[in-house]
Amino acid sequence: MDEEVEIADGGYVNGSDMLLYINGKAVGHCTSHTTTFSAETKDRAVKPLASLPKTQGKWKEKTVSGMSLSVSAEGLCFYKETEGGYKECLALAAKGDSVDIKCMERGKETPYLEGKFVITSLERTDPAQDDSTYSISLENDGMPKTFDASAIS
Repeated sequence: MDEEVEIADGGYVNGSDMLLYINGKAVGHCTSHTTTFSAETKDRAVKPLASLPKTQGKWKEKTVSGMSLSVSAEGLCFYKETEGGYKECLALAAKGDSVDIKCMERGKETPYLEGKFVITSLERTDPAQDDSTYSISLENDGMPKTFDASAIS
């Protein structure tokens, strides 16, 4: 069955069609990636109007005081990596500079998330008689260039 037909028919989104790029290269042999939007909030408690019951004062108002985005990914280490694998991520992490992140759907030209991020952690696991894996975590460095819900299925 043709993938375009599945998408057009309104089927489930296939996670393999969601791609993560770091500095212009797709994360190589990626097994999964996660994007997380977070809002920092501030509680505001005010005294109720004199004409209202005192129980109304127990309800706090909330306001958003900050926003952040984080991206994490897991992948398999591959000897002949042609995309952005563990070695490339390690070199970028060692520099300590911001990297360009782009999250987009395979076959689309417009990313749903794009911006500067810093690598906050990079971990490699090498178990005996099993595949070596890596995981990377990144946090936004300022407001994203693109954060467009209409560009994602």
